[in-house]
Amino acid sequence: MTDLRPAFEAATDHVIAIVGRDDVAAAWDRPSALAEWSVGGLVAHLAGQPETALTLLRAEPWPEAIPLEEHYARSAWVTAGLDDEVNVSIRAVGDERAGLGRDEILGRVVAARDALPEALGAQPEDRAVLIPWAGWALRRDDFLTGRMMEIVVHGEDVAASVGFEAPRLPREVLDPVLGLLTRLAVVRHGQGAVVSALTRAERAPRSITAF
Repeated sequence: MTDLRPAFEAATDHVIAIVGRDDVAAAWDRPSALAEWSVGGLVAHLAGQPETALTLLRAEPWPEAIPLEEHYARSAWVTAGLDDEVNVSIRAVGDERAGLGRDEILGRVVAARDALPEALGAQPEDRAVLIPWAGWALRRDDFLTGRMMEIVVHGEDVAASVGFEAPRLPREVLDPVLGLLTRLAVVRHGQGAVVSALTRAERAPRSITAF
């Protein structure tokens, strides 16, 4: 399996490129393309991914990890509605962080990027990274895949909200994210629906979203 540590550094560069845009700063207080999210709250949520990863990677290893697909099967936000407590809480954290302003948010993610090579370099392949709000852990590269998925998806959300095309992602970032999203879509919709959506326009289902 490919070591995803360099990919996560590249994904963090992607975050910095988006957060650092002048049009993102100018749109900070506007509604985003996601219901109930401001642009600032959404950007703060995006920018928080490298910071969160750094914090959890620096914590003590956990004794055991669960598979990545099981992580999403257990996670309440995956099937929660817009106004359910888990999603309201996620938005509230983003809004609170957005109050720091774009420049502070950008400075924090740049600082996290500077610290990542050392922190990632210390992580063995079998390291179990605890996700404390969930109560379970993921193996190192499964954890990084999940954080990169958040970065890729919310990067596109910010781009759609402000009106620009998100920077092109390197394959080492995009491939594991697309693999994860495809596997989750198969779990949700079935093999036939996903294969048909990708190959047969005449019988493609209306949606094969992973979430």
